[in-house]
Amino acid sequence: MLSSLHVKNLALIEEEQIELNEGLNIMTGETGAGKSIILGSINIALGGKVSADIIRKDAEYALTELIFIVDDADKINQLKEMDIADIEEGEVIISRKITKTRSPIKVNGMTCTPSQVKKIASVLIDIHGQHDNRLLLKESSHIDMIDLYGAEDIEDIKIKYISLYKEYRDLCDKLEHMDMDEESRRREISFLEYEVEQITSANLVEGEDEELEAEYKKMSNSRNIIEELSRTNLILTEGEANVSDMLGQAVKSISVISEYDKDMESIADNLANIEDMLGDIICSISDYARNCVYDPLQFEEISSRLDLINSLKLKYGKTIADILLYADKQQKKLFELNNYNDVVNNLREMIEDKKGKLQEISKELTKYRMKSAKGLCKDISEGLKELNFLNNQFETAFAIKENFTSNGCDDVKFMISTNIGEPVKPLSKVASGGELSRIMLAIKTVMAGKEDTQTLIFDEIDAGISGRTAQMVAKKLKSLSVNHQIICITHLPQIAAMASTHFMIEKNVINDHTTTSITQLDEDASIMELARLLGGSQVTETVVSNAREMKKLASLND
Repeated sequence: MLSSLHVKNLALIEEEQIELNEGLNIMTGETGAGKSIILGSINIALGGKVSADIIRKDAEYALTELIFIVDDADKINQLKEMDIADIEEGEVIISRKITKTRSPIKVNGMTCTPSQVKKIASVLIDIHGQHDNRLLLKESSHIDMIDLYGAEDIEDIKIKYISLYKEYRDLCDKLEHMDMDEESRRREISFLEYEVEQITSANLVEGEDEELEAEYKKMSNSRNIIEELSRTNLILTEGEANVSDMLGQAVKSISVISEYDKDMESIADNLANIEDMLGDIICSISDYARNCVYDPLQFEEISSRLDLINSLKLKYGKTIADILLYADKQQKKLFELNNYNDVVNNLREMIEDKKGKLQEISKELTKYRMKSAKGLCKDISEGLKELNFLNNQFETAFAIKENFTSNGCDDVKFMISTNIGEPVKPLSKVASGGELSRIMLAIKTVMAGKEDTQTLIFDEIDAGISGRTAQMVAKKLKSLSVNHQIICITHLPQIAAMASTHFMIEKNVINDHTTTSITQLDEDASIMELARLLGGSQVTETVVSNAREMKKLASLND
């Protein structure tokens, strides 16, 4: 669950620390108090778009930080697979610092991209807003809901279909690429022959470029090498005060001392070993110097070979392995073009074979989807009754597309009728804004167990509803909060009364600065906030009494 939210210097918020709880967390406040900023701060932390003007006036930066507590072993394993650091304790800290030029996001101290954070967030939280209502009108999303609902039956067959579809598309793309006239084919063959011949005639060997470059470097610096060898010989053996002579004298002196004091024997031995090592080094240097002969002809051969290899790298790949791989690929293309008719006929046969298999598996996928859709529609319909759609019909219309797609051949859309005697119609033709909010709530309730997301956030779930419908929505949210943490921003007292934890968002002017603050309300303060929602500017004793009664009735749902 989302344990806490820390916001600093964000828009009108100076600094707020919000400790959230399990159950139904309700946030209320006057219009314009800054409720959208609270939800926005969560979205920003989770990778949402942000601009520097969100930083509070006169502040250098803005900060938003979320702390999640994860107690589900499967989710912890999912997060481990995403390389989240220190997840074993079940705590995920997501923070985002916004400056004028940067807005990095960190997850448990590790910097992540917005796309990575969104993937992490999908395991932890589900935020419902007006965008989701619009998504519900997008019929292409309906099939995804059906697949998720029936994942136990559908997932394996869908994986098989997607794999087969990829093979089918690869074959179709290959056939399309080979579709050319005789003149084009001849030009392509000529070009491929040139490339293959150019690479083959070079007789490339993997790793030879590295060896040649090392030899080229050595030979091109031969003068410096000879000069440094001469200097080294002078120091070690040839100078008037060379290391070899001085070390020999030191060995003799220490040997004399060791005859008088046995404690010096080990030092004498070590010094003698050093003298032997120096002798070996001098011999090695002499051997190297004798073999260090600059051969202009060999240098020219190495230079020419490197020029050839580098010119091939510019055309065909960064490494010799890449060049050889490219040659193999072009050789295969050349073979196919030289055997054009046979290859094309074989491709067509393979495509027909894949089409037949796709038709079989897509029919099976459709059968399982219809079964899933039947169960999903039944559950959604029951949920809609609990949200005051008492006489609803909720169905799925299936049609078969002419062509295969990456998601099968099914064209699916949800259909609804909310009144007796009216035929079912697509959601986009029937539902109003308020109705869409309730339909989405019903769907979220059904899908909550399938998605297994612990924290759900609802913004403007109360749009366009009031009275008895609002009471039914409130009961549904309360019911959903039994197994999920719910965070809901609302204007309706019926929903606010159900709060397990109630927060009030206020906007105040302090020292000529407008500031948004959020406060957790106790029982009495929550009742007074309900009274404000009920009575507006006129909070009378009767209104307070009604608010207290509403709170008492809501507690009976616990």
